[in-house]
Amino acid sequence: MAPWPAELSAAALFELADWRPELFDPELPAWAALDRLSAYLAALTAGRGHPPAPPGVHFEGDIVIGDGVVIEPGVFVRGPAVLEAEVTLRQGAYLRGDVLLGRGALLGHCSEAKHSILWPGAHAPHFNYVGDSILGRRTNLGAGTVLSNVPLAGGTVAVRYGSERLDSGRRKLGALLGDGAQTGCQAVLNPGTVVGRGARIGPLANVVGFVAPGSVLRTPRDE
Repeated sequence: MAPWPAELSAAALFELADWRPELFDPELPAWAALDRLSAYLAALTAGRGHPPAPPGVHFEGDIVIGDGVVIEPGVFVRGPAVLEAEVTLRQGAYLRGDVLLGRGALLGHCSEAKHSILWPGAHAPHFNYVGDSILGRRTNLGAGTVLSNVPLAGGTVAVRYGSERLDSGRRKLGALLGDGAQTGCQAVLNPGTVVGRGARIGPLANVVGFVAPGSVLRTPRDE
């Protein structure tokens, strides 16, 4: 893979020391973990089936569920999927396959995730779409935040970094949010958006490209 700006690397966005190190190469762009995700989850869940579903919940395929997971009625989980301890799935959550939820992660009411990774403590609590995306530790999506994953023009997703347009090589790529990043209500993160650690995205923002760590991306509604 061609050289990439260090700010787009997994090491820049996430604290890699003690969680799923086999998924994340610190030197590669963070989205390289998504290239490995399907095979990784298939190996972890192969032949496991799934536990009996709670009342009003539907399970399909191979699913691994940790201790203390809370699943409310109306949830649909399609494997392969791994739900670590203390994950919460609220009513209406939809896991559409190839989803890894770290300890204490939350997928809330009418929120959907597919081919995505939520680090421990990541929250997508209200009317969120998380497609081909990675949410770092303690990230939080405001109500209605959408992580769009397919460019309207087709082709592979370009990641905008300053004046450069870097080809991710992926036909589908949503957003990568570094540890502690947050979005306001109804924000839209376009395909290939990368948000640095601790950055904040204002409500109604339409975000493209790289957002520097610790920065605040304001919208007129913030004033």
